[in-house]
Parts: sequence; C-alpha cells; structure tokens
Amino acid sequence: MGFKQLTPIQEQAIPPIMEGKDLIGCAQTGTGKTAAFLIPILHRLAEKSGNGIRCLILAPTRELVKQIDGQVQGLGYFANASTTTVYGGAQSGDTWETQKSSLSEGVDFVVAAPGRLMAHMKMGYVDFSGIQALILDEADKMLDMGFFEDITEIIKHLPADRQTLMFSATMPPKIRLLAETAMKDPIQINIAISKPSEKLNQRVFAVYDNQKIPLIELILKKLDFTSMVIFASRKSEVDQIARSLRKIGINAKPIHSDLEQTQREQVVLDFRNGTFNVLVATDVLSRGIDIDTISHVLNYDMPNDPEDYVHRIGRTGRAGASGVGISFVNPQDAKKLQRVEELIGYPITRLNVPPQLGYTPGKLEMDGRAPTEVKNGKNPRGSKRGKNPSKRDRVAR
Repeated sequence: MGFKQLTPIQEQAIPPIMEGKDLIGCAQTGTGKTAAFLIPILHRLAEKSGNGIRCLILAPTRELVKQIDGQVQGLGYFANASTTTVYGGAQSGDTWETQKSSLSEGVDFVVAAPGRLMAHMKMGYVDFSGIQALILDEADKMLDMGFFEDITEIIKHLPADRQTLMFSATMPPKIRLLAETAMKDPIQINIAISKPSEKLNQRVFAVYDNQKIPLIELILKKLDFTSMVIFASRKSEVDQIARSLRKIGINAKPIHSDLEQTQREQVVLDFRNGTFNVLVATDVLSRGIDIDTISHVLNYDMPNDPEDYVHRIGRTGRAGASGVGISFVNPQDAKKLQRVEELIGYPITRLNVPPQLGYTPGKLEMDGRAPTEVKNGKNPRGSKRGKNPSKRDRVAR
C-alpha cells in the first residue's frame, strides 16, 4: 500500500497493541492513526481463531466509517478479513437487510456509526459474543455529537474480556470518564495533540463578509493548486460559494448533509478522482475525508471550536506532505481566531487583502473594540483614534 516509514503514532502504538494491551492514542488528524490500530489488530486476529463479529470499530460519521472500511479491505486483503459497514442516511431496504445479515451471522470487522448500530441492536439479533477488540476512532468527535450514552450502552453488550483501543485528538473529561469505565489500565500515547502539521503553511485574511467570495475568486485565479477544500459553517453558504465559483469558470461542487448519501458518495469519489478540484463543504467532512492530494484548505469562516480548525486544515499537509491553510476572519470571528492561536501556541501570519476589494477591518475592530478601517495597511485619511472621523471616513464606513 506504499507505506515505507512508520509515523510516530504508529511506531508507539503498534507494539503495545500487539501485546494485547488497552491503549489511548492522542494524535492530530492525518498522522496515520487508522493504520496504527488496523495493522496490529489484523495481525492479532489472523493469529487467533474466532467466530462471529471479532472486531467492532465505532466512528462518528458515515464518511469516516467508509474510509476505515476501505483501509480494512486494503490492509486485510491477504488476511482474508471480512468487513461490513453500518451507518444511516438515505439507504434502501436492501442495505438494512445486508447490515442485519452481517450483524447476525458475523464478520471479522464491523465498522459502524453508533446511532445506526443501536437501531440494529434494539431489534435483538446482533451477536457480540465473539468480540475480541473494540476500537473507538475520533472518540472526542463522537462525544461532541452526543453519542456518549449510545457508546456506553453498546459497551455493556460486549464481552468484558476484550482489547479496547481509543483514538482521539483531545482528552476532554468525558473521554477520561469513558476510558475509566471501558478500559483496563490503558497505556496513553500523546503525539502533538491539537497541533497542525509543521509543514502546513497557515495564513489569515481580515475581511468583511461581502468581501469573502470576491477574495476567493481572486485567490483561485492566481493560486497554483492541485485541489482545494473550502469549509463553511452553514449549508446555505456552501451552495452559494459553489454557484459563485462555477460562474467564473471554476469547477466547484458542494457537499453537506442535505444531499442524499449516494450523492455525497459520488461527489467525494469524483473529487478523489480529480473530476473537479474545488470541494465546498460543511464540517461533515472535516474528519471524514482522507485524500493525500489536497494541497489547500480554505476556511470561509472560523469554526466555533478551535479543535475543528485543526481538523479542517488537517485535510491538507497529511502524512508529512506540505500544504496550505487559508482562513477568512471577519470582526465577529476575531475572538475565535484568538482561541485558535492560543490552542496551537503561535500566531498565524496575516496577509493583506488585495486593494481592489476596498477597506478591510482594522486592528482595533479585529480586537473587538472601536472600529477602524484600513486600506492598503493604513488608516483612511482623516481618521484618528479617539476623535470623530471626517465626513469622508463616515461615507467610507
């Protein structure tokens, strides 16, 4: 599969997993966590006999479930590992029946979203008696999405004599509580928690909302990029951005939760295959897409949670590659930028907005105080702090 060198999380996690120990792995996105747990678990299951479902992997989103399933099929090809996915969405009755058959008859790996798995469990035919390993991937995200009760209920139905692995980008209190109840003396590995890749070039533009789409258009016309993901917080913005870019000849497509599951899968497949090179997405993709060729990530707005910033820009600069993360910050999002910088431990470089876009938020406004607008890095003529602005400045504002 092209793996030539262990990543730090793989190097530290594989030996204790091979020994059968429980483990908590904290590492940033894109560091090879999936292979860190799949390679040793595949090896252990190949060495041991067993019937029914042998390994259960829980993940927060459909996209991540499918991504892990693909890795199981690739890494486990010569181990003859069987796998099935369990997730919701707009699926046919045949899909439900396929999931039901796998859960009742047994496969080596079940990769599931907690909500849909619980729906099957309530029907009474799911047999977990043969489980040898439980893996919780992106555990912090699952808890953020409200799956704590579902996960604890699922764990109650698993054999006590099992290996449990938990991988997470952060360690909030609920993760520690879950670890205490679900794990036995887990080894904890911390790899650069919540830090973007050192090879990721991060940049910020201070802008007003009405300048964002024109600035994207200017950037894309001048930028040499392989492929880009643009993240926006609202679905309405995702569609608007994609439409605006298509009008100027840029092949961009939107993806968000309003699309049917089959549509979302086709969009991701086309993006992966290079059919188009600008994907506009909500945070549904911030942890659920693994494409090595993404060269740029652009935050149309700042996410509410600084951790989500790390996961968004983590779509590029993966597995040691270089990448570029660009963020647009309006005055209302200035505090969010501050929290991101506190989290990652350093300031992000500010870039000047092209002068043809007009006045941009000044430093005072970005600090959440009295507004001062700037053009080409300077205050407009006649505007002085602490004094009434001139009529010309009031018109400009």
